[in-house]
Amino acid sequence: MDDLPLSDLDAFTAIARERSFRAAARKRGVSASSLSDSLRRLEERLGVRLLNRTTRSVTPTEAGQRLLERLAPALGEVASALGQLDSFREGPSGTLRLNVPTIAARSFLSDIINRFLKAYPKVRIEVIGEDSFIDVLGAGYDAGIRYDERLERDMIAVPIGPRRQRYVTAASPDYLKRRGMPKHPRDLIDHDCIIHRFLSGTSATPWEFDRDGETLMITPTGQVSANALEIEVGAAVAGLGIMRTFEEVVMPEVEAGRLQLILEEWVTEFSGPFLYYASRRHMPAALRAFVDFIKAEPQKQS
Repeated sequence: MDDLPLSDLDAFTAIARERSFRAAARKRGVSASSLSDSLRRLEERLGVRLLNRTTRSVTPTEAGQRLLERLAPALGEVASALGQLDSFREGPSGTLRLNVPTIAARSFLSDIINRFLKAYPKVRIEVIGEDSFIDVLGAGYDAGIRYDERLERDMIAVPIGPRRQRYVTAASPDYLKRRGMPKHPRDLIDHDCIIHRFLSGTSATPWEFDRDGETLMITPTGQVSANALEIEVGAAVAGLGIMRTFEEVVMPEVEAGRLQLILEEWVTEFSGPFLYYASRRHMPAALRAFVDFIKAEPQKQS
């Protein structure tokens, strides 16, 4: 195995992650046929099939999945070590892949990224916004943004964005006129609620309310459930129910008079998000530059 080409291993990893020859080729800036040739050479050299491919899908075999799980971190270390050489050139370069909650992408991340890219013009950033609970590093991302500093072993967290945020409850004036004003979170049981549904979950997440040390959990029900904030806000403005979400999501509609805050004494306040990444000796130059950039940012309390 001493003469096994590293490029073929990298090609396999790219195809297995993307589950597509074309998508992997686009990311690598090569042709799909060249990746196919690399995979064929690798499978012949190893004597085992690594990917099942049909006209509709590409999926790892059991052997391929096991190889991917062990190979991805190793190739990441190789890329990180090579990335250290950037310090001897004109500055950090390469691609930084981030997986972030949609609220982060919507509310504060764009401004941070824009300023970072102006400071580091040779760095490219790929941002995937989703609310699923996934293994960010296992999925091939360099770092992720999540709430709550409960991290797995060998992970590092760096505060990013506002340090305090609030969850508020809102409905349209028309809905409140028709259905009445809830006076207590328990009243929501008799109301239509607009439910935010995570892709990784099959049931509605309970709404948590806090006041003077008292915490209540309410399971919302209603006509509308979605994993897109735009759909949820639109439904609330249309008078289809009550929504509960990040304060910054609804405030433009509140200020315009299309939504009204309710149950304001039951606002839930919580700590802001963190950028987290693997604790390892060699960090990709683009990630190191981004972490240093975030650490130098003044912390916003809200």
